[in-house]
Amino acid sequence: MVDFIKRDKYDIYNMPILGFLFKNPVFLLLFKVFISVLFAYAIVYGFYNDTKENLFTKGLFWGLFWPFFMVISLSTFGRIFCGICPHGFIGKYITKYGLNKKMPKWLQNPFIGLLILIIGWWAVYYAYPGFFRTPYATAMMFTLLTVVAVIFYFLYDNMSYCKYICPIGAVTRGFSKMSFTWLGTYKSACDECKTFDCAKACSANLKPFVFDKTNSMQDCTLCMDCSEACEAVSFKLVKPSSNLFGKIKPHKAEVWAFLLIIASITITMGFHHALARSAIVDEFIWSKTALYFKEFINFGTADAVGIFAFIYAMIFTLIAAVIGMFISSKILNKPFEKIFYTLSYAFAPLFIIGGLSHMGEFFFYHYASDIVNAYIQAFSIDTEYMKPLASRKDKWVHVFTVFNHIAVLWAIIIMIGRLKHIDASKIRKVFAFPFAAALIFFYLGLNLYKGYVFKEYGVKKRGHSHVIQTQVKKDTHNGH
Repeated sequence: MVDFIKRDKYDIYNMPILGFLFKNPVFLLLFKVFISVLFAYAIVYGFYNDTKENLFTKGLFWGLFWPFFMVISLSTFGRIFCGICPHGFIGKYITKYGLNKKMPKWLQNPFIGLLILIIGWWAVYYAYPGFFRTPYATAMMFTLLTVVAVIFYFLYDNMSYCKYICPIGAVTRGFSKMSFTWLGTYKSACDECKTFDCAKACSANLKPFVFDKTNSMQDCTLCMDCSEACEAVSFKLVKPSSNLFGKIKPHKAEVWAFLLIIASITITMGFHHALARSAIVDEFIWSKTALYFKEFINFGTADAVGIFAFIYAMIFTLIAAVIGMFISSKILNKPFEKIFYTLSYAFAPLFIIGGLSHMGEFFFYHYASDIVNAYIQAFSIDTEYMKPLASRKDKWVHVFTVFNHIAVLWAIIIMIGRLKHIDASKIRKVFAFPFAAALIFFYLGLNLYKGYVFKEYGVKKRGHSHVIQTQVKKDTHNGH
């Protein structure tokens, strides 16, 4: 254990304000308790007030926690969302007094949590857009997740729930590599260490003193317990995505998290949410496919267009990524798996940086007012509700679309950096690059196409769409 160490200027722990926020144990404990109380109150409030007037439950979970705080924090400071997560906070104490069994091998699979997120949330979201957005459904979902988390924490050791079952575990682990912070240790102190206090303090049984050597923070959630145990632990500002330019041991779940999240959020929302506002909404393949299947399948209350937008987004994303990487592997004369899992890390910016475009716009459209009004309502604050800071008529808000282009540029830079770790001639790399980057160019093309569509055809007029009108005419003609 080290009681004092001279920190360098890039160490956040050595910075007056940030050092207090990230290292002071009393502040961190109180802040985590505060977040946990808010979390519990939002759930209880969702059951108590199951009406559209309940702004707090929806505002906290769908405005502050997920998408706003998580996307912004992952792209900047890393997994601090996990560090203050109420599940992880209570899980640390439950595990301490639990059965501490070894999780069965078949459960030690981060794809479990990833599939829960993609199928259990996003697939349902597009099929039934309003389902999870009701206060009761939101409260029920997080109650069930909490119960499952508590059971797993009690049964198994080393925070296994966070590593394998948590729906956002693989997502935060992978996308946090885009951040500009790094938790490691001062080698000069660790070389003489015999107590390994940083590892003993880690609830996930990680070894912070090897993070720098392996160029991987593994499943670190930035809970900061290790830094409290030993002063040799550092939390430094580094170049953005710095470890993605070095040699890393690929983690398959991280790569698939990139692809599935890009497909289910970035691309599907481009199809179903952005282009759905255009005047030619009925001309897209997902709309036409939905109309075709409606002729002989009763979708009930499900959004058929949303379902097929989700399906097509998955298909197009995987085709661009997998086939592109397959062709590049042939050009580079290397095994497909090596090329796929080495180069696909370059896709990370498409969601996490490109997502800042959506976050920026919708912060002014409604996130800011939703969050403020949620607290005004929940705590009966005597003041008027806040109005949105902007509307869709305000063109200045579109300045945030620059993040889409930054995402493309940064993805290309990372792809070039990742190609350096492939043992092949420069000419092969040059020819392989456009195929390896096929998904990046597809993302760029989609954004350019959206701009073209709105410029050429304009925004859809309010009221029923042509598809609905056509369907009504058919039903009337058939005597329904």
